[in-house]
Amino acid sequence: MTRFVLFRLAEGLVTLLASSLLVFAALFLSPGDPIAILIGNRTVSQETVDALREQYRLDDPFLARWWAWLGDVLTGDLGRSLTYRDDVWNLIEPRLGTTAALLGLALLAIVLVGISLGIVAAMSGRRVSDLMLGLTSVGVAVPPFVAAMLLITIFAVGLGWFPTFGAGSGFGDRLHHLVLPVIALTVSAGSYVVRVTRAALREEAQRDPVQTAIGRGLPRGRIVRHHIVRNAVTPITTVVAVTLTSMVVGSIVIEKAFALDGIGLLLTEAVLRKDFAIVQAITLILIAFVVVTALVVDLVQVLVDPRVRAKVVGR
Repeated sequence: MTRFVLFRLAEGLVTLLASSLLVFAALFLSPGDPIAILIGNRTVSQETVDALREQYRLDDPFLARWWAWLGDVLTGDLGRSLTYRDDVWNLIEPRLGTTAALLGLALLAIVLVGISLGIVAAMSGRRVSDLMLGLTSVGVAVPPFVAAMLLITIFAVGLGWFPTFGAGSGFGDRLHHLVLPVIALTVSAGSYVVRVTRAALREEAQRDPVQTAIGRGLPRGRIVRHHIVRNAVTPITTVVAVTLTSMVVGSIVIEKAFALDGIGLLLTEAVLRKDFAIVQAITLILIAFVVVTALVVDLVQVLVDPRVRAKVVGR
């Protein structure tokens, strides 16, 4: 088990390093000069431009810049923003709460609602199951940005039930502001979770141990909990992890659509301005979140599913 965890951690570190290098390369090769974008139409002396280029290592070779950035990160320094002229952590820290709340509520929604509806679809009759399948087919096809525009138009602008933008202040107000963003973020992901949960449970229900339990006359609730749902944990947790990864990317779009002051909106602005320090720091945080999520899912599968545990122990 320890060997398994260490191997997954090593994989995660390699993923972080490779991802940071790829993101840095993409930003480095993209058109546009960060200094020119920063200055805009203003008149600035050449001495000032040269000083800025030297301060932010903009004339250094690609690998030298990336290596210097990596060295700073390993010492706890995320760098300094060229655009905001402030430490990157000072810009990220107050925005983390909004993004964390958005993703946390979205994860709660797909786990509680998505899995529950998947169980209902799997255990119900053909009419309910087919209805759920049809609705989720539509839901899967709706991109988060389209869902956001529809929700804003109907429930914010049209009916006036929810705010059109902002994250609010205070617990209750923040929840009120995040209702539409969470729904927009989870329509597609939640529909996918429902479909996979339904398929996984139906497959487990046809297996011999379940049919034996039914033949022995065990209570339906016990069969569902102990024989069907428990054995379907592996595909369900896997799909939750996959959808959570997609929602991390989708949250960037949602924050832009609802003008939420989170790290996704900050990342969007930083990419447009080629602010290397901010882009690298936020992508590092988001990828680290995905890596940790994958590790947690692997551990849950090992602890819950004896079949997975046997494979891990047998390695």
